[in-house]
Amino acid sequence: MTVKSLMCFGYGYTAKSLARNVSISNWEIIGTNRTPETKFCPENKTVRLTPWPAPDFTLNRPDAVLISVPPTDTGCPVYAQFKDHFAPETWIGYLSSTGVYGDLGGGWAFEETPINPLSEEAKKRAIAETQWQDLGAHIFRLPGIYGPGRSTFDRLRTGKSRRIIREGQIFSRAHVEDIADILARSIAKPNRGRIYNVADDLPSPPQDIITYGAHLLGIEPPPKVLIEDANLPQKAQRFYTECKRISNARIKSELGWLPKYPSYKQGLPAILEAEQSENRV
Repeated sequence: MTVKSLMCFGYGYTAKSLARNVSISNWEIIGTNRTPETKFCPENKTVRLTPWPAPDFTLNRPDAVLISVPPTDTGCPVYAQFKDHFAPETWIGYLSSTGVYGDLGGGWAFEETPINPLSEEAKKRAIAETQWQDLGAHIFRLPGIYGPGRSTFDRLRTGKSRRIIREGQIFSRAHVEDIADILARSIAKPNRGRIYNVADDLPSPPQDIITYGAHLLGIEPPPKVLIEDANLPQKAQRFYTECKRISNARIKSELGWLPKYPSYKQGLPAILEAEQSENRV
């Protein structure tokens, strides 16, 4: 599939990484943001910005559309406003969440696994998924996202990190560059209506990532805190009530994808090395 234009509804962390991935191919890229006075992305001048929720469509019929705008109680606001705007052949990608699976007691989540959203956010995501699937969109269920500027290093450096322990707790994650690679591969090889789980190869307890990050920084990891003693806010408590492993077998077999960062053990050192290189410049 030859793509010449990309529209990103919600030009956030993942969309910016995708734009860096594809901008070398001379795509025309537009992203929405909430600061109308900003016309171009500061980090990537090839990306033009337009206000949300009232974008100025200079790309009348984009070849590819990425949606990462948070859902509302009635589903996806982009769907509600623009569902009739796109051509039938347009590649549409909706960024959802592995939270739609709910709690699997540490078991594996495959794309065929029945969804059971428990949190209000996950329930909204499930509604939005259904809406976009009716238009043949590609659904990408994302786990915890990390990468430069969004990793365990940030909280460790501020002293806000805590190693909260819940026996048996495990979760999946994905490096933002790997997510961008998956999206680019799907655009090049579309499969309308397909659902894809996105994750690296090593589901792990959250405290393991913190411990490894502290090791890389050469500092002592924060003390362990049992979850019952952590006094977590309700939203954080919900995170610890859901436990699952996310299978990435489909994206490997169908899109020919292999993670650049199979686990945090490769991803975190790469982030730190990039930070140190920037500091040396």
